[in-house]
Amino acid sequence: MVSWMICRLVVLVFGMLYPTYASYKAVKTKNIREYVRWMMYWIVFALFMAVETFTDIFISWFPFYYEIKMAFVLWLLSPYTKGASLLYRKFVHPSLSRHEKEIDTYIVQAKERSYETVLSFGKRGLNIAASAAVQAATKGTGQGACRTVTPRMSVGQTQKWSPSHQCGPERSLW
Repeated sequence: MVSWMICRLVVLVFGMLYPTYASYKAVKTKNIREYVRWMMYWIVFALFMAVETFTDIFISWFPFYYEIKMAFVLWLLSPYTKGASLLYRKFVHPSLSRHEKEIDTYIVQAKERSYETVLSFGKRGLNIAASAAVQAATKGTGQGACRTVTPRMSVGQTQKWSPSHQCGPERSLW
């Protein structure tokens, strides 16, 4: 538990907050070399986070798992080891370059399908809302919605109230 908390803190501070600020500085100063360095870092770190989602579920029981993860994040970040740059140049860039056309095709298809899906859900939602409004309106004009209370008295009794089933201007309050 303690190693998990320390690991989360290290990943947050050294894996996200410091690189975020360093990326900001690179963009602000328009330093192309630093900009490229941080872009490579963020691409590798995003892949790390995607993989981490599954490794946390399946192999977090492994001894020293969290310690290895902390060391990996520090290795990625270190200007001495240039871990993110190394992984990007040796593995990520060649792999993405090989599959770029396929990935682009999948992204275009996903955009088209998501647009169609949003339209479909929107139409369904409007149909449901319209039918609910129609049902409410038809129930409102039926006998259940126009009930009024009419007093009923018998000789020698106190006043009793009973519902009246009349709708329209002819209904009576007394």
